[in-house]
Amino acid sequence: MIIKIDEYSDVPIYMQIRNQIVMGISSGELKGGEQLPTVRALALEIGINTMTVSKTYQLLKQEGYIMTDRKNGARVRENIAQSGVISDSNRTELKRIVSEARLSGVSKEELKELIDGFYSE
Repeated sequence: MIIKIDEYSDVPIYMQIRNQIVMGISSGELKGGEQLPTVRALALEIGINTMTVSKTYQLLKQEGYIMTDRKNGARVRENIAQSGVISDSNRTELKRIVSEARLSGVSKEELKELIDGFYSE
């Protein structure tokens, strides 16, 4: 999986990495049990500080997407807990996206088709 950073984005770099890893897990590009790059290797590959990658991995671990240990490094969890609930922050983000789509003239049906397409990926 290739991580791409947008240095001009308002989204912090650690969140950009986190979001791309979560999307990789969701799409199946990253499989359960798959080894993630070491903090140092990923930082060097992207050209960022190791503390940024470490922060990302700690967040992913806290959210239950990965597990880490000193011997094996970071791996994608085999079984990710499914709560069936959208977090408050994601609910707010979704509301923002729907609002922008509405203001852009995107119909409800078009938005639903996009969601269906993304959900099927």
